[in-house]
Formats: sequence, structure tokens, C-alpha cells
Amino acid sequence: MAIALRKPDEIEKLRAANKIVAGALNLMREHAKVGVSLKKLDAMAEEFIRSHGAKPSFKGLYGFPSSVCCSLNEVIIHGIPTDYKLHEGDVIGFDIGTELEGWFGDAAISVGVGEITKEDEDLIACAKDSLYHAISIIKEGMRFKELSFELEKFIKGRGYIPLRSFCGHGIGKKPHEDPEIPNYLDSPNPKAGPKIKNGMVFCLEPMICQKNGKPKILENGWDVVSEDGLRGSHYEHTVAIINGKADILSTL
Repeated sequence: MAIALRKPDEIEKLRAANKIVAGALNLMREHAKVGVSLKKLDAMAEEFIRSHGAKPSFKGLYGFPSSVCCSLNEVIIHGIPTDYKLHEGDVIGFDIGTELEGWFGDAAISVGVGEITKEDEDLIACAKDSLYHAISIIKEGMRFKELSFELEKFIKGRGYIPLRSFCGHGIGKKPHEDPEIPNYLDSPNPKAGPKIKNGMVFCLEPMICQKNGKPKILENGWDVVSEDGLRGSHYEHTVAIINGKADILSTL
């Protein structure tokens, strides 16, 4: 596994790509209202990204047909935007990637539409809080497996389960690079494997299930749900390790 160490000027190029992601996600949050279609939101985000001189990096990636992953209710990740118009009480996840001058950005949020239940508020909060908890404890010399283990403990501590078989990842000149960063410990020993070093840039993205972490891919070949058939949530940031700590790149 070769994990790239980025120079300060390269990190700034990644920050520029990620700022556009953050702006597009803010736009999605503002416009995720009752009656708005997923395809309209997807088009809105694509226009925003292109107007800032970047490309929507998910469009065509591995054959994905759209610019934004719009994951509705039971769909946890990789949802394809459709003509569906949002309803009161829906939970919608937006995952957006950009490419700016050969450097990539990637982040995600989950939001409620109108008034949502306390259960759905807690579900969304688990994804967001576990992400920020993980970012807050990162330090140089920590192992990636330790980080995965901490994510798993936090998620389970809230009464939820991480989605299996999907993970966070490195990012840079490609949208997905080494290392893979699951939201659970995938081996017996968290003190094994590569260490986090200054200059590394990667995406953390907790994907939250309620009762069963086993994924199921729907007929369109993209939408990922849990085998429990219940609603999920997803949050993601791109971070760079600078001066021994995680600096969030995907923010305005």
C-alpha cells in the first residue's frame, strides 16, 4: 500500500477542489425542500460546480450517471437521482465529488426535509457526530485501524451499526486512492497496519445502519441499502494531516 504524502501546495490545490464541494453541498442543504425533484437538485449542483471551473467527478465514474449521489431514506449511499419529488419527513443524503485542475474533492451530508422524526434526527446526528469525533482524535502516528476502531465504537455507542463492505479512502490525483478506511475494525488488532503521517489526505465517511450492517445493492446497480430495510445516514469530509492534526479541506 503506497499512501501519498502531499506537499503544502498540493494540499492547497485539494482544498480548492473541496471548497467547491462544500459550496455545492450547502446549495443542496438550502434547496432540499418539499416538492423539489432529485434530478433538479443534481442539475443545480452540476451547474454550481462547473460555474466554479471544476468538473463533477462522479459523473461517469465507474459508470455512475449523475453528478450527485442522492440517497433517499432507506438508500444509504450511491443513490441515483430520479424524478422523485421530496416529501415532508424524508431523509436525503448528498455525496458530491469535484475535479479541479487534476485534483479531487469529496464530501457528503444527510439532511431532513421539513419536519422529521426524533428517530431520524438521531440517525443523522450519529453520522455527523461520529465523523467529527474521528476528526478530533486524529494525530500523527495513530494507525488507520485505530481510527476505524474508534469510529465503530462511537457508532455502536449510539446504538447503530456501520455499513459493511464500503469505506473511507485516500484522495488526491484520483478520486479514490490508498488507504481504505472502514468504519469498523476489519482485523483483530487495531495496532497493526499503516500509520497516519503529515501530508496524508483522505476521506472519512461514516455510513450508518440501524440493525444490520450487511449491504444490499438495488436493481439499478447503484443504490446501497441495509438488509434491515431501514433508513440510514451518511456524512463525509476530506481531511489533510497538517502539523500532526486533521485539517478539514471540504469546508468553506
